[in-house]
Amino acid sequence: MDVVVKGHHCEVSDRFRQYVEEKLERIEKVDHRVLRCEVEVSQEKNPRQHDRAMRVELTMYTKGPVVRAEACGETKQAAFDVSLDRLRAQVRKAADRRRVHKGGEALEGLRHVAAKQSTNGNAPVVEETTAEEEVTTRTFGSVTVTGDGPLVMREKTHTAKPMSLDQALYELELVGHDFYLFVDADENQPSVVYRRRGYDYGVIRLAV
Repeated sequence: MDVVVKGHHCEVSDRFRQYVEEKLERIEKVDHRVLRCEVEVSQEKNPRQHDRAMRVELTMYTKGPVVRAEACGETKQAAFDVSLDRLRAQVRKAADRRRVHKGGEALEGLRHVAAKQSTNGNAPVVEETTAEEEVTTRTFGSVTVTGDGPLVMREKTHTAKPMSLDQALYELELVGHDFYLFVDADENQPSVVYRRRGYDYGVIRLAV
């Protein structure tokens, strides 16, 4: 496995590189399909956040999907250890799911719920408000924020290829997020699978 360690606004010592390489060697025992792992270390500029001064992002490229994890800590090593634990947990969970999943009841139940919601036309209901509120507008560079709305700090664009619902669930487990955007190959619609309470999943499709 190739290991690439790079620093962003911070220096990365040879000692830390060696520590990272030794730790990452063990991940191959969990998933032998690993080809390359990129480790990006960055430093938080805000001195008040000393307990989260360092951020480590791990991106693991395999013969299958890409797996990502990140964490913050007071030191590079502390942040790396936490992010590695998260990465290992995602890989193990996905590996377990590959072994036990046989297209069984959980996936069929999810498809049934999605089809029922689509048939009934159930959609989130937005309550209308008649109260007039003073709305302020703020501009940050090229971004305009109305009222107290959040400012978009990070924007990403990914190239999507059609995949099955089963594959989307698999990708969701690997990236470790609470949702995963994809194009449903069966319905040919932009869709998102998301994690519900417990071990349940949901799916939302866009009619375009």
